[in-house]
Amino acid sequence: MASIQLSDALVALLQRKGLAQKNLILLTDDGGGKYSLQGGACTIGTNFTLIVIDAPDKDYPVSLHNDQGIRLWTSDYDLIFLEAGVAMDYRNGQISIKDDAHALLDNAVQIANGQDVLAAFAQGITLKGESC
Repeated sequence: MASIQLSDALVALLQRKGLAQKNLILLTDDGGGKYSLQGGACTIGTNFTLIVIDAPDKDYPVSLHNDQGIRLWTSDYDLIFLEAGVAMDYRNGQISIKDDAHALLDNAVQIANGQDVLAAFAQGITLKGESC
């Protein structure tokens, strides 16, 4: 089972935003994914986004276990970019992600609403997630 450590500060942020009870997708934002907002070949594995969804998405079936019970999902593809010891934190107004192999993977993880992303893409519009 894949797991992730979430800091108390990040969980508090998710609670304040009303997202702690939602389903969230952690994705490597590489420009090619279903919900991808940014990135591309040069930035693969350095940009991450949390996508808020109403129900689990079959394209992101991997549950990321955490002690706080946040429903966090990813895909086998996205796991390729993460080593053991994945942790997320919130400080100084930004969400960061790291793992045991990388002191820092991304210090500007964005949050975006999955339905809004898909609706915009259907209209040919590119969205940006929100910074915290």
